This record gives sequence, C-alpha cells and structure tokens, in this order.
Amino acid sequence: FQVKSENRKTIWNTEEVPEGSEFDDTWDPREQPEYQILFKQSVGTEDVFFGMSRKDPSTACCEDVVIKIKLPETKYSDITLDIQDKVLDLRTPKKKLLLHLPYRVDSKNGKARFLSEEETLEVTLRVSREFDFINFA
Repeated sequence: FQVKSENRKTIWNTEEVPEGSEFDDTWDPREQPEYQILFKQSVGTEDVFFGMSRKDPSTACCEDVVIKIKLPETKYSDITLDIQDKVLDLRTPKKKLLLHLPYRVDSKNGKARFLSEEETLEVTLRVSREFDFINFA
C-alpha cells in the first residue's frame, strides 16, 4: 500500500490521523462512565529493601496499566471492548468510553474481568516500552 503524493486535493494523509479517531463519534448520546487509571509494578525484596534495581515508585517504572470502569446496571454480555496500542474503546447499551491511553500497550495480551458485585470492569494491559536505563529486563 502506497500513499500517492501526487494528489494535491487531499487535506491530510493517513499518517496524520490519530489512532482511534475512527471510533470518535460526537453525536453518540451515550454518557461516559466513571473510570480510574492505575499503574502497577512488580517489586521484590531486592527492589524495596536493598535498592539493587533502579526502580522507583514513578509510572516510568510500572509494567502494567489498570483501567477500572464503573458500569452500573450492566451485564457482562452487554460489554463490547476493543483495545488498540494507544486506545481503549468500550461500549454498552447505556455507556460509551473512548480512552486514549497514557502509554502504548500490548493490545493482544491484556486481561479483563467484570466484578459484578462492584459493577466494575477491570482491564489490565501490559505497557510496551522501549528498554532504557530503568526498564532493562
């Protein structure tokens, strides 16, 4: 697939359109649910007590991002969830959430669970980052 640069009538090319914008629908009347973004990291004794790694409590050292979405009066079977590298798209009959994620994630290996007693969907996604002086393992 090649983008033809000869066509001067185009306003933008496909590289300029942000990922996830195909889901954006300003005319959709469904309300956005409450949500919370949390960061999770694995630490061991060597990190906490001995300081042997370069990990700190910042989000730069977190391996996972957890999104908790409140979905009152929703059944698990009514939830449609689509995850891309930088976008989470959730739809139910009454709610809609298009969330641009703070970090690029591994969209193929996430986990989602619906806590029916709390009426909350919990989505855990592994952050995909380049290796640097902190994230080297």
